[in-house]
Amino acid sequence: MNVRIPRRAAAALAALALPILALPLPTAQADDAGTTLRVTMDTSGVDTLNPFLAYFDGALDIFGQVYPSLNSLRPDGSAVPYLADSWTTSADKLSWTFKIHKGLKWSDGQPITAEDAAWTLNLIMTNETAATANGSLVRNFAKVAATDANTLVITTKDPQSNMLYVSTPSSIPIVPKHIWEKHTGDLKSFKNNSFPLVGYGPWKLATYKTEQYAKLDANKDFFLGAPKFDHLLEQQYKSTDAAVAALRSGQLDYVTTMNSTQYNALQSEKNVKAFQTPGHHWSAIEINAGAKTRNEKAIGTANPVLADQAVRTAIAYATDKKTLVKKVLNNLGAPGVGYLPPAWSQWAWTPEPGEATDFDPAKANALLDEAGYKKGKDGIRTAPKSGKKMNLRLGIHSDSTGDAQISSYVKGWLKDIGIEVTIQPFGMTKLNDNLAKGDWDMLMDSWGTGPDPSYMLGIQTCDTRPQDDGTSGSTDAFHCDKEYDRLFQEQIKAFDPAERARIVGQMQDILYRHNQDMILYYDNGLYAARTDTVKGLVSGKADAAGVMPTQLSFWNYTKAAPAAKSADSSMSTGTVAAGVGAVAVLGVVGGLAVRRRKAGAGDRE
Repeated sequence: MNVRIPRRAAAALAALALPILALPLPTAQADDAGTTLRVTMDTSGVDTLNPFLAYFDGALDIFGQVYPSLNSLRPDGSAVPYLADSWTTSADKLSWTFKIHKGLKWSDGQPITAEDAAWTLNLIMTNETAATANGSLVRNFAKVAATDANTLVITTKDPQSNMLYVSTPSSIPIVPKHIWEKHTGDLKSFKNNSFPLVGYGPWKLATYKTEQYAKLDANKDFFLGAPKFDHLLEQQYKSTDAAVAALRSGQLDYVTTMNSTQYNALQSEKNVKAFQTPGHHWSAIEINAGAKTRNEKAIGTANPVLADQAVRTAIAYATDKKTLVKKVLNNLGAPGVGYLPPAWSQWAWTPEPGEATDFDPAKANALLDEAGYKKGKDGIRTAPKSGKKMNLRLGIHSDSTGDAQISSYVKGWLKDIGIEVTIQPFGMTKLNDNLAKGDWDMLMDSWGTGPDPSYMLGIQTCDTRPQDDGTSGSTDAFHCDKEYDRLFQEQIKAFDPAERARIVGQMQDILYRHNQDMILYYDNGLYAARTDTVKGLVSGKADAAGVMPTQLSFWNYTKAAPAAKSADSSMSTGTVAAGVGAVAVLGVVGGLAVRRRKAGAGDRE
């Protein structure tokens, strides 16, 4: 399902040191009659409107609003009907039959049929470019066919336990065949920017301005329930300071990313409700142990010392994650351990007693001494093979104070164990370019996931490394391990939840020991909504600690309604639900993998 990340996004704690005035909302809003729900776009922004290539959460959120998917999700992560009214599977778990909802039409009036779904999935299966973003989700597919206008049959090579999460509002969208079949030849360059986009969902994408905003109009014929606002405006801000200022001034109704200082300040703001959700993504430092293509061709400029696991383990021992949680997050989060975030407790993992790489500079120094990295008079170690001083580059997002804070601490901690660090601030595009080419030593990164971990686990497999020409890769650290890949296939086959969790735990153990993704912390989701302009936007009830359930934009934006200024301004806490004919009751769904890929502020570079 996921969240998915995507190529690198701006860091989640992005905020400038100096106050910034809120930017005025685009004039496009004023040109339209009716009501408008005004929200922040994920700080990652939109990398492309081509859903076969997109990684950033800003793009994924839009796709979830304007394109259908086979299934949707409840707040607890379970799959429920969307484009598919129902599904069945064969006794051997190798064949899945989805019954597609009858009578739906694309926004240009053409009927939506099972053939659209079959064509979309087949393209990803057979076209390397189309597989760029989500190829790992269909790797086990053997055949996909529309046996009639309303029946989709998927046959897999091996049983696949996550089948219901392959196509959700935050993973693979179903696109109209009659539009996209014209672009299979130019898929790599096709921008998909003719508005309004031909799609089907609760909203229609009417306008998109790069690095500014996306304006969506309500689909009043949406069969799961039409939005209560006439328009949805997703505004992109360069800093969370600007977004929070816009919320305070009434120019925004909802802010989905902020830092802990802003969150605490909003607690006393009139007509604003600030709240937390569980941490469903992590921030990390990627360590380049030696970038290679799928064909094992070495690429990039990584410092050779990082191929030594002793060096990577020493870096982990030298990093004080508890201090980062305290100083960077103001304790609104938890220190990083396992690869999968704690919001989804079914995948929680911790190392065996005595095997945790907790903060221990003495142990870090001892590891490096034993491995032959000797300190010079200046305190910096030299590599035993080359004799060169250990100087590592750390790439950070140039617009993120969170990255700046973290890198400052890391630089000091690594110097204490004899490793010099050169901090390199880059814009998102440059970081992404460096990542793909392997031209880096360490990079700040952030990813997230929804209730099914397959996408997140999949980006650590060998096949997500790029082709020799640099295309079709979705790796974040060039990790490749044959045992890990074997376990990845095993967990997909495991239909027993406990057995699958056991295998996933083994995979996390491998990642933890290899230490190419050094998970620093899981930060809580921090949100704020105006209570005098919108109601029904936030779903669920807070737990005993005051933490709200994960918020999912697909249904939250659909169920939100204008609030009269004079009406009760308290935030709605009732669980959002929508009936689907005689099929099922749908809970809040949609962007569950809110940060599957690069989530704004803090996900992938």
